[in-house]
Amino acid sequence: MKLPFLAGAIFWMALWTANAAPLQPAAKSPASMTVVVFNESAPDSEKLAKAYALKRGVAADHIIPLSCAVTEDISRADYERTIAEPLRAVFKKRGWWKVREGANQVENSQIRFVALMRGIPLRILPEANFPGDEHVGQPAIVEHNEASVDSELAALGLFTRVISGLLNNPYYRSFLPIAEANLPAMLLVCRLDAPSPEIVQRMIDDSLAAEKKGLRGFTYVDARGILDGGYAEGDKWLLKIATDARNLGSPVILDNGPGLFPDGYPMRNAAFYFGWYTENISGPMARPDFRFPQGAVAVHIHSFSACTLRDPKRAWCAPLLAAGAAATMGNVFEPYLTLTPNLDIFHERLRAGFTFAESAWMSERVLSWMTTFIGDPLYRPFPQPADSPSRAPKDEWETYAAGAKTWLQNPETGKATLTASAQKMKSGVIMEGLGLLQLTTAHPEEAMASFAMARQFYKQPDDVVRASIHEILQLRGANKKAEALLLIRKQLKGYPSSPGASVLRMFETELDPPPPPPPPAAATPEKPVVKKSVTRP
Repeated sequence: MKLPFLAGAIFWMALWTANAAPLQPAAKSPASMTVVVFNESAPDSEKLAKAYALKRGVAADHIIPLSCAVTEDISRADYERTIAEPLRAVFKKRGWWKVREGANQVENSQIRFVALMRGIPLRILPEANFPGDEHVGQPAIVEHNEASVDSELAALGLFTRVISGLLNNPYYRSFLPIAEANLPAMLLVCRLDAPSPEIVQRMIDDSLAAEKKGLRGFTYVDARGILDGGYAEGDKWLLKIATDARNLGSPVILDNGPGLFPDGYPMRNAAFYFGWYTENISGPMARPDFRFPQGAVAVHIHSFSACTLRDPKRAWCAPLLAAGAAATMGNVFEPYLTLTPNLDIFHERLRAGFTFAESAWMSERVLSWMTTFIGDPLYRPFPQPADSPSRAPKDEWETYAAGAKTWLQNPETGKATLTASAQKMKSGVIMEGLGLLQLTTAHPEEAMASFAMARQFYKQPDDVVRASIHEILQLRGANKKAEALLLIRKQLKGYPSSPGASVLRMFETELDPPPPPPPPAAATPEKPVVKKSVTRP
């Protein structure tokens, strides 16, 4: 990712404000404001579209067939001819748009969400001298007319032919449902796309299942420890996510070092993952045996994280989906860091009860640019209004959340509450969560005791090893080398086949490095062979 670029001037804001209309009444349901778009030339696209519409309650006449390229890349001319213009025609013909006569401006819209199904192209390729295009603004931005199909369609209602550069997103940082936001020209576009049709179907099913049972698990945050410079903005987003998730009662595992989580790190129950920065998926999520829980949201910042959604081993978005994530987001071309989604805003809005599409587009500064949001646009893992505070927690995750909120107000009371709950439920999750909270204070000894208790309660080897890793890190930080080595070797003996054993061995080598190999022995010169003469009689 290139150095962050500050957008500077506000582009095209006059177009948005010209389209403003009196506030529209909210539709009866998000499904009634949704269209599903598929490619009738692509195998399985129609089948997936109908399956999604049926499960979400989207009306049959809201399913729109297009006939376009089956490749991920499409030219600008073909995008206009086979995607943009046909969609505008359908929106007007079916009365979903009220367009101001003679001005081609959308005054009112019945459609707010667009679900693009697997088979719809992903990337609009750059094209020089496209008819009607203008280069107005900062050269580093307006030289680009490539974009994601999704981001271009978000501004479909503007009818603009000026495609170079970007448009300011008027929904950025909003805290209103899109039906109340007075932005009739804007569409919240997401795609249900992945390396295979089966993965797309699983994403749909998992989103619905997570809405019913709740999204449970740890929030894993992989920051880089950047304190200043342009890239510090990315770390700022990630550290804010960690703080917000902690305050909302989610146990947070934060890596704030320059590297990623190690390959063998026992990353289990990852309801959320946010991190950066390598080109292709790596770390524990790249292991064949890794799986996200149902409904997980996973995002990795990289310039080309969504350059393809077809290869399950290339970049980040496709592999994360192949590993079980229900939703992700990424960039199809170089976006500049500042112009990528502000992940802290996305996380905050999603936790506040907005849909995936609303949360995603609230976090993105610009349209007609490089971002794609991949997942069910109507996915809402944290519906509002929240359950009554008087309701008893359903499981150990909810029990931890309630106790964590007490801890944040009064650590001593919270510690007692969480410890008692963990002992009653025999819950490693609650004790590990308590230890993670204690790491945020100057009480490493308390954290180590909590992790030790978590080890006793956990039954799954990877969970035991993960709690041990937390404890070893604190022992190492406290210069308790002997105790750290004792725990390392105990866990290596007990769990030699756990992927986390490689992390334990790394710590062992660091704390007790093997002696250097002896220098090679000096070569001994060979003695000359003296042949004896034989005298025959």
